[in-house]
Amino acid sequence: MATGLNSGVYKLVLTLHILAAIVGFGSVFLAGVFGAKAQARGGREGLAISEVVFDVAEHWSTWFIYAVPVLGIISILLSQDAWKFSQMWISASFLLYIVGVGLSHGVHFPNLRRMNALGAELLAGAAAPAGGGPPPQAAELEACGKKAAAVGMVLNLIVVAILFLMVFKPGL
Repeated sequence: MATGLNSGVYKLVLTLHILAAIVGFGSVFLAGVFGAKAQARGGREGLAISEVVFDVAEHWSTWFIYAVPVLGIISILLSQDAWKFSQMWISASFLLYIVGVGLSHGVHFPNLRRMNALGAELLAGAAAPAGGGPPPQAAELEACGKKAAAVGMVLNLIVVAILFLMVFKPGL
């Protein structure tokens, strides 16, 4: 009977690990493109796009993203010491993952939530300042959009770095 990296159980868990990464990270990797499309559409259509993208990220993708390290840990344990937590590529991947999840929940999700709220306020007819000009929500929405783009780019770079570590296994 095959054991370690050749066992059917290991290969099944590894397949689920990769599938969770594809579905979880893949479904949010292009969120910036959807954000740009939402901004270009504007109005109710733009807000609907933003709300759906955020809902998918927060309520669907996140669960697959959470499954990635769980399945990775199980894969390491099933590898019969072919992979070890002390290997640099594994430790670095876990560290980057933790940074990415922290950045997502601590900065990105609250910012995206605020953007959707601001968009809803603008659609509801936010009042312009007494001196004229656009409502204050418009400037805040623009600032939040820039922050979302920057944080989204950092999160995507983290995913690319983790993928590099998983494929090339530096320090093995």
